[in-house]
Amino acid sequence: MYSTKEYLKKRTGKNKVERYDFLKLLVEEFNTTKSQEAKGQVLANLANFAYDPINYEFLRNLSVIELFLQQLDSKDENIVEYAVAGLCNICLDFSNKDYIIDTPGGIQAIIDCLSSSNEETVISSLTILIFLISPKSKNRIVTPSTIELMVAFSRNPNKRIQNLAKIFLTDYCPEQEVKEASSRVDKLYTS
Repeated sequence: MYSTKEYLKKRTGKNKVERYDFLKLLVEEFNTTKSQEAKGQVLANLANFAYDPINYEFLRNLSVIELFLQQLDSKDENIVEYAVAGLCNICLDFSNKDYIIDTPGGIQAIIDCLSSSNEETVISSLTILIFLISPKSKNRIVTPSTIELMVAFSRNPNKRIQNLAKIFLTDYCPEQEVKEASSRVDKLYTS
């Protein structure tokens, strides 16, 4: 499923472009193209490469995690979706996780994506937040407003959103805070 260095050598194309060089070309294309559609395609490709652990060091060296984080406030919903997907793919690695946690505004930018109308963006954002929770980051992720959002998501008709929110609430939130948030959410819906 994942690549090895030997497999990559076998798969290197007839033009002999190594993986790092290819990823570098993608980043350069993203940064220089004027076409939003091309930016979206390149970002989607980078998100796919973020799935394979053999690429993690390359992507860190090319500042792709930062690129993903910078795109989270884009007006283009596709760009945001691909950036969040890339972060979701890459955040399982401890170095990448720490990079995201340590980036000023990184966690908040992901939390802000929870208000997207794009379900895939919301699902990826929920997944990232679950992966990012650690003793170092928990107090920035598990806040009263996030708990309230998760309570609302736990009632969402989309089962994937609902299930991720329930995992978040059950595994990471104090029971009393969940009860209080549920009460606030109930009042909002009955008002």
